[in-house]
Amino acid sequence: MMRTPSLPDFPWDSLTDAKKIAESHADGIINLSVGTPVDPVAPGIQLALAESGSAPGYPQTAGTAQLRDSISSALRRRYHMHVEAVLPVVGTKEAIAWLPTLLGAKFVVIPELAYPTYEVSARLAGANVLRADSLTQIGPARPDLLFINSPSNPTGKVLGIEHLRKVVGWAQSRGVIVASDECYLGLGWQSAGEDEPLSILDPRVCDGDTTNLIAIHSLSKTSNLASYRAGYLAGDPKIIDALLQARKHAGLMVPGPIQAAMVAALDDDAHELAQKQIYGERRAKLLGALSDAGFRIDNSEAGLYLWASRDEPCRDTVNWFAERGILVAPGDFYGPKGKNHVRISLTETDERIAAAVSRLCSDK
Repeated sequence: MMRTPSLPDFPWDSLTDAKKIAESHADGIINLSVGTPVDPVAPGIQLALAESGSAPGYPQTAGTAQLRDSISSALRRRYHMHVEAVLPVVGTKEAIAWLPTLLGAKFVVIPELAYPTYEVSARLAGANVLRADSLTQIGPARPDLLFINSPSNPTGKVLGIEHLRKVVGWAQSRGVIVASDECYLGLGWQSAGEDEPLSILDPRVCDGDTTNLIAIHSLSKTSNLASYRAGYLAGDPKIIDALLQARKHAGLMVPGPIQAAMVAALDDDAHELAQKQIYGERRAKLLGALSDAGFRIDNSEAGLYLWASRDEPCRDTVNWFAERGILVAPGDFYGPKGKNHVRISLTETDERIAAAVSRLCSDK
């Protein structure tokens, strides 16, 4: 008899009714429920993809030497990371989903409010899952794998340097692997005096010791490469090599033309900074309109989302937005603690963000 892991329902399927209501708006739906980029891929990246389109052979799971060098250089240059080993992956969702399985993890800790794939990854591995935001909540138990996410999806919360140092020290002293999802690291909106987003591979955090540390990065958000499935891991050389060997057997390799496109994206900081400015302008407009409409914005110091609440059940808030033709994500997608929040994405065009602001302001 075939056995399959018990998986939760796909969260967005529960938005069918709200989506229908939003779609009935006279000016159409504005979908702020997902973090899908809408802006064009930079021309240099498109050119690199096209110029590599004739390559007929199998790509290497480890990535080309040029790609590995570009990943390492970009991480050091952009985020001041101590990089010892890197590995390209077929989008970070895939990498996260199979990480506990490939590492043989049987006890996985995830944040209390978390990207749903963390829990799915543990279930695929048949592992036990604990939601915890502090080491105290974990207690004397010794997990095999601890996921952290800073800046957070969905809340945009940034973990400060002391918190990160404590997690790293605790994990390294116990032989626990830390997988730090840092896909939004380049999208910090912090004001003066607030914590800047830092990687666990930043020497200020790990003191140059990457033992048991894996940083997870993506080009989906800052380079608009979600459709390219372009991500990469960095960290402990032993863990990176173990993952490489397993992924070789599974045939998990980034296509050659995508690797070339990744090199172009990683070597060009200008397009990434330009995209951040675009998101910053959209964020400022939405933030003002939501505040004027009576919403409280919690955390949201970084990333592509605003974590908003009116202290009511999140599904009621979803329906309130849907009646105005706007689709947002209910906070309960991400864990029980999100029951009174919604996640609002910045990933719509300037025109649709302006339309959302207009609809919110029309209630005043």
